[in-house]
Amino acid sequence: MNKNNEASEFDYVIVGAGSAGCVLANRLTANGRHSVLLLEAGPKDTNLWIHVPLGYGRLFKEKSVNWMYQTEPEPGLNGRQVFQPRGKVLGGSSSINGLLYVRGQHEDYDRWRQRGNAGWGYDDVLPYFKKAENQQRGADKYHGIGGPLPVSDWRHHDPLSEAFVVAAAEVGIPTNPDFNGATQEGAGFFQTTTRRGRRASTAFSYLRPARKRPNLHIETSALAQRILFEGRRAKAVEYKQDGHARTARARKEILVSSGAYNSPQLLQLSGIGPADLLKQHGIEILLDAPGVGNDLQDHMQVRLITRCSQKCTLNDVVNNPIRKMMAGIQYAASRKGPLTIAAGTSGAFFKTSPRLASPDIQIHFLPFSTDKMGEKLHALSGFTASVCQLRPESRGSLRIKSADPAVPPEIRINYLATETDRRAFIDGIRILRRILAAPALKAYAVAEVDPGAKVQSDDELLDFCRRTGSTVYHPTSTCRMGNDPLAVVDQRLRVRGIEGLRVVDASVMPDLMSGNTNAPTIMIAEKASDMILEDAR
Repeated sequence: MNKNNEASEFDYVIVGAGSAGCVLANRLTANGRHSVLLLEAGPKDTNLWIHVPLGYGRLFKEKSVNWMYQTEPEPGLNGRQVFQPRGKVLGGSSSINGLLYVRGQHEDYDRWRQRGNAGWGYDDVLPYFKKAENQQRGADKYHGIGGPLPVSDWRHHDPLSEAFVVAAAEVGIPTNPDFNGATQEGAGFFQTTTRRGRRASTAFSYLRPARKRPNLHIETSALAQRILFEGRRAKAVEYKQDGHARTARARKEILVSSGAYNSPQLLQLSGIGPADLLKQHGIEILLDAPGVGNDLQDHMQVRLITRCSQKCTLNDVVNNPIRKMMAGIQYAASRKGPLTIAAGTSGAFFKTSPRLASPDIQIHFLPFSTDKMGEKLHALSGFTASVCQLRPESRGSLRIKSADPAVPPEIRINYLATETDRRAFIDGIRILRRILAAPALKAYAVAEVDPGAKVQSDDELLDFCRRTGSTVYHPTSTCRMGNDPLAVVDQRLRVRGIEGLRVVDASVMPDLMSGNTNAPTIMIAEKASDMILEDAR
């Protein structure tokens, strides 16, 4: 890495070395013709637990690599604030996430295209998913090999996770060997962004192969303060590093890839956002753009915990010093075993109503239990299955609280704000309970610990959701792509009304897709790289 920039001017300045920024840095420097500066607010990805799959539990509240955001009190969750971990390290959230590789449904991207986003239908984006991918199972119509991103099967035999898939089939949910293939619907095992039992973040997959290129400069612990303009053309990024203010100029473009919270924050700090908000904080208005920070969406989850009759859960491993030590030895020797567990081993996608065209619920199954993700596992033998609504109608917002870039933004998600969202969780829990009561799991399931058998009516289930519901860590759409007055970027991800500035990350998604957001964010950056290079000719 080049710690000291000899040049203060580059062809491209990328703000944020996360799931998208690392992809851009690799692709834009590959031909050797363009110089790139990659700015990251956090440190290098040297924390040991980043590279161990199960280490995500250790990183949930590790402030050295995590923004540690909180929402404002959520009205739909009894006024609770919801913790929002986001990666603040090379690799961004791909360095601390749950590692699941889920692209979403074909219908998600076709819906984007139908809303006027030409070039973003499923047939348009599939080549970029394949370009990114190095699929362990080999290439086919839906998958690629030879790309930077390893996509792998789980390296651990777990009878509980297997029993969940069989139980789902017993209640009529078909087994699906590939959630990213012809259809998403069904139950099966998740694939993960891992390589031989180690996390494959975008810092590992995209940045490491590129970091010795002379035309790539990487600066860590560099917090962007604002974008500087000449007229309405973005020309430079002001950032703070080691207590010093620095400026990097861009000859061609500035690419904001700071994620669904930090990208709109930076635009607002730079004078692009709702005029009233900017005035309130004494920020000169460059462009009154009320859509910046608008349309915030996130996946919510509600977790059901079951007591297990056999000592085959991760709880039993962690709470037994000998078994815990053996798991560590197994991982060190073979990169296999319990330490390879991602944030979902098996799972399912299903419809809560036959009237729906595609699944509206995702289940994450985990062979352990805890009161809150990232906290100590229960002393009892237990497992978890969570209900996640895939396409929430609820919409929130992201607003700066201060003109100081170091002050966390105001995050309002408005979980459970609509009847559709509330109904989906009630019905989803009922279907999940049927799976958990199926014959295949009877050898393991003793009793439901949370919420417990007494919670049965719609009102009781909704109250449980309000008391315990939390995020699945998938914020999107705060710099939404589109053609309407509130859209922030166009189909080539250029900020509307501004020259030389693009946003490339999950914030540009027109709406939340039906699955985990890491793989789609990488796809967006792959596609954006091609568009940026085309426009540079």
